[in-house]
Amino acid sequence: MKVSCLILILVILVFFISLEVAAQSLPSAKADNVGMLSGHLDRLNDVIDEAIRKKEFPGAVVVIGRQGKIVFRKAFGQSQWMPESRKMEIDMIFDLASMTKPIATAASILILVEQGRLNLWDKVKEYLPGFVPYKKEEKSDSEDARIWHLVTHTSGLPPYADVGEIKKLYGSPCPRDSLMDYISKLPKTDPPGKVFLYSCLGYISLAYIIEKITGMNIAEFSKKHIFNPLGMKHTLFMPPDSLYALCVPTEVIDGKPLIGTVHDPLARLQGGISGNAGLFSSADDLSVFAQMMLNKGSFQGIRILSPLTVERMTSVYPRAAFAGRGLGWDLDSAYSTNQGDLFGENSYGHTGYTGTSIWIDPDTQTFIIFLTNRVHPDDKGKILSIRSKIANIVAASIIE
Repeated sequence: MKVSCLILILVILVFFISLEVAAQSLPSAKADNVGMLSGHLDRLNDVIDEAIRKKEFPGAVVVIGRQGKIVFRKAFGQSQWMPESRKMEIDMIFDLASMTKPIATAASILILVEQGRLNLWDKVKEYLPGFVPYKKEEKSDSEDARIWHLVTHTSGLPPYADVGEIKKLYGSPCPRDSLMDYISKLPKTDPPGKVFLYSCLGYISLAYIIEKITGMNIAEFSKKHIFNPLGMKHTLFMPPDSLYALCVPTEVIDGKPLIGTVHDPLARLQGGISGNAGLFSSADDLSVFAQMMLNKGSFQGIRILSPLTVERMTSVYPRAAFAGRGLGWDLDSAYSTNQGDLFGENSYGHTGYTGTSIWIDPDTQTFIIFLTNRVHPDDKGKILSIRSKIANIVAASIIE
């Protein structure tokens, strides 16, 4: 009797654990069965193979989805050239760089908005008291920056900071409180809400605000509220040693490639956890996230965001329409080259400096995940043109 009860308890425990961390996935389908020309989609092979031959990047993983189905899923080339060549595998994990901004940081901010713990109209200085306003010579301070200014890159914060100077002042790793004091006191380039200036510092600030409100850093909060519920088991900050073999190397620094260590210097200065960069993921995990967005915030019965929140995130924010940005997502800015020439005005996405990108089109229920490590080994790979070509091929293959 005791043995039977113990077995029953174990079965129940395993069941609930599996519900929380089960790996989710999308079914596969032939492109022709979801209104796409498979022959045209095959052109992706030539374009990507040619870029690899030109040594623009060692390799790539591409996943294309439409109408809730995966229609193209393939690994290309090598995962690394140095110190030795290694084949790219479909399930490898990439340093997403700035894709961290919409997928982890902006999504977490909007979850806090939904929970009533934060308003986008809140003043930044409510959470960062030392956040100085824009000041024009011989004139009074401008109005205070709001949370939405940080999210849309219109806060007046400069794009980046001097990592060397911060190291000298505070050491490495740098305490987050010290880094935020440094960022808050930086002179602002413009009054808030007037100029779009893509800023990593704004998203570092957002992650700090998340931590002040919740007591959890961005890695902990996004894991609990986004990645674990969706079963995105290979999406995380600071990959553990057990995933080291799956991580795609990036730049070679001091004779060694960065593997499982974030490429972005400011994120590295914080030990790998930051709001602007630091997230690692696989193409399969990102396909789940993309489909969740296309489903207006839910996937396989798990709701992450409300439909209105997704709509707000993926529409040009009206108070900063000139920026061409939504809340975390890029729709029509100078950075949206991965949109190509054919997807419509409702489509959105983001890129990462390391060579990663995602584009999602709700009008056609299509997403494109294109992951490379173009910074390996020497940060000289070129990626802008091929992102557009891939988007154009996928868009042109849609006939229904």
